[in-house]
This record gives sequence, structure tokens and C-alpha cells, in this order.
Amino acid sequence: MNTSIGKILKITLPILLGIFLVWFSLSKISIPELLNYFKTANYWWILLGLFLGFLSHLSRAYRWLFMLEPLGYKVKFGNSLMAVFATYLINYTIPRAGEVARASILTNYEGVPFEKGFGTIIAERIADLLVMLIIIAITLFLQFDFIYGFLTEKFNPIKLLVGLLIFAILTIVFVLVIKRSSSKMALKIKTFINGLIEGALSIFKMKKKWAFIFHTFFIWIMYVLMFYVTSFAIDGLQPIFFGAILIGFIAASFSIAATNGGIGSYPVAVYGAFSLFGIAEAPSFAFGWIMWSSQTLMIILLGGISLLWLPIYNRKK
Repeated sequence: MNTSIGKILKITLPILLGIFLVWFSLSKISIPELLNYFKTANYWWILLGLFLGFLSHLSRAYRWLFMLEPLGYKVKFGNSLMAVFATYLINYTIPRAGEVARASILTNYEGVPFEKGFGTIIAERIADLLVMLIIIAITLFLQFDFIYGFLTEKFNPIKLLVGLLIFAILTIVFVLVIKRSSSKMALKIKTFINGLIEGALSIFKMKKKWAFIFHTFFIWIMYVLMFYVTSFAIDGLQPIFFGAILIGFIAASFSIAATNGGIGSYPVAVYGAFSLFGIAEAPSFAFGWIMWSSQTLMIILLGGISLLWLPIYNRKK
């Protein structure tokens, strides 16, 4: 019974949160005003952003082949690409269900055992997480003065330092307790951390590790550029600091995990990040909605085509 309730909450809570954030977003910018931004947007910049996003998806599908090859499976690029687009589309229905479907597609059409295919997807996520942490570190370095000034303005410097010191002490205590504990929760945490380390190190043991690393960075560079060039499509958003773009991109990336495909949370996250730089409310929300809508439309179109074309593409099997 508790398991059933947990599963229901995992599905319903992101949907309810998304509905609330859509309402919150539309309370900040009226629908007619938002539609006007859609009408006046420069769609050449939006198309360029979509093209860069498409390149990142192509690179992701190609990168996956490097992980499957050492396992003894020579997968068709077409199946890999369609599995990637299907993943994104299915994640709009049930969060994280797309990853399961992606591994299942290779099991059905390429004969890759589910657990092996799913394991490569987990390793991919580890690589993506590492690059995301690098992007955050670069952002903190480039925007250190701004972030430090913002924190000292909002918080008392002494209290902030004390808070950071307490956080550091609690982190050390937490690590020591987890390391020595043998409880189920501690074992799960240790297993997760060990899996992250093992997955990260396995990348360097790969036969085509440098190609894998290149594509990993290429994917995320395309993501950032996609976000950046689309900002030129919105009236009232330029000029915009690249630091605002980086912080907005990071906030928007994390928002996708909050609700199904980032519905509602994406424009709110963009607005929250841009507001730190004094960027106007209306164009910030409009950019968030246009950015999310254009990418979602591409995923629905290409993901839908992929799901329909997969059995035709593999009809001989």
C-alpha cells in the first residue's frame, strides 16, 4: 500500500507543482502580453537555438555508441537517435520513465540486455553531472564578485561566514557518520557515491574515451549556446550579461527535474535567475516560455516520429 502511494505521489506531485508554477508565471505576465512576445519574437534566432539543441541530441546518440561498443554490441545510430528522442518525450509523462524506455528500445531492437543498456545510461548521467558541476564552478569563478556582493547584501557577512562554517562542520560530521554506519540508508548513500566515482573512472578506461569526453563537452556547449542565442529573439532582453545567461541556464536545467519536462518550473527558474541581474520581469518570463515551448515542440515532434518510425525502421527484425 505504501509503495503504491509513493508511486502515485511521484507522478502527481510534479504535475501539481507544474500547474501551480504555470499559474504563478501567468500571474506575473498576462496571456495577451505573453502572446505578443511570441508574435514579435525573431524566429531566426529561435530556429538557430533549435538547430544547436538538435546537434546536442545527435551528439548524445552518437556518444552512447562508445559505451555500448566495449560491451560487444554494435548498435545502429538510427536506433540510438530515436531512443534518445523517445526518452525526452516519455519523460514529459512520467519523470525518469524515459531512461527505462530508452534501455528497453535497445533490448527490443538491438538485443542489448536491459541491465547493460540501463547501466550505460547511468554512466552517461554521471558524465553529464560532472560537466554540470564544471559549468557551475566556471560560473562561480566568473561571477564571484557579483555572487559575493549579492550574498553580502542580502545576508550579514559575519552570519554568512558562520553559516558556511557550520555547514562545513555538518558536512564533515555527516561524511564520518555515513562512513562508519552500517544502516540501510548509509549503505545506499555509500553505494551511490561509489557508483559515481566508479562511473567517472570507467570513462577513462574506455577505448574511445577522448571521443566520449569531446562529445560530452560538445553536448553541454550546445546547450549553453542554444540558451544564449535564443535570448536574442526577445525584445527587451538585450543587452544581457553572459553571466546572467550561465546562471539562468543552470537554474533552468535544474528546473527540468522539478516538474515533467520543466513545465511551469522552467520560465519561473529563468525569471528568478534573471531578476538577480535586474532584468525586467515580462521579457524574462517571455523568454522562459518561448525557450521551453520551442524545445518542447521539437521533442514532441521528433519523439513522436521516433516512436512511430522505430518498428518500421526495424521491420526486418
